[in-house]
Amino acid sequence: MDILLQLFLSFAAVGLVCVGGGYASMPLIQAEVIDRHGWLTMNEFVDIFTLSQMTPGPIGINAATFVGSKVAGIPGSIAATLGFVFPSVFIVLFLGYLYYKYGNVSAIRGILNGLRPAVVALIGSAGLNFILLAFWNKEKLPVDLAKTDLVAVVIFVLAWFAQKKKTGTITLLFSSGVAGLVLYLVTGLHP
Repeated sequence: MDILLQLFLSFAAVGLVCVGGGYASMPLIQAEVIDRHGWLTMNEFVDIFTLSQMTPGPIGINAATFVGSKVAGIPGSIAATLGFVFPSVFIVLFLGYLYYKYGNVSAIRGILNGLRPAVVALIGSAGLNFILLAFWNKEKLPVDLAKTDLVAVVIFVLAWFAQKKKTGTITLLFSSGVAGLVLYLVTGLHP
């Protein structure tokens, strides 16, 4: 398959299922460009993520542009960026229409409330992977990243519980400490 088509389809897949913005898209982009296709190393990906944060614009789109550029030059940048944005345009138009028409329906409110903890977990998982890489700065981390997914599940549960109970800042800080303790106990890592 042509590399430009692969870039477009890979980033369209990420754009299709990405919920929660640029930080939440990072684990999905990482899975595509490192794990699935092997287009980048983890260190290259972290560099691209850093550049994506420093440049103006949405982080996910910037990351798609930089990955496309690294893989296939300017045509790759265009293909990856269009792939990342393409599903979102149609999804946002459709959801905007539904929200405008049915936004006050309790089922829609329930769906939106249920997505919030999932977004927090995705962002927490991405942040955890980058924290581990920042402390150890190695291509191969000293722990299996599948164990960090357990921490993402803990973050999800804590975020869901905090949302349900309408807890305050102190409880959320305590919950973050619990998530850190779980990370330490599961992985045995400490900086």
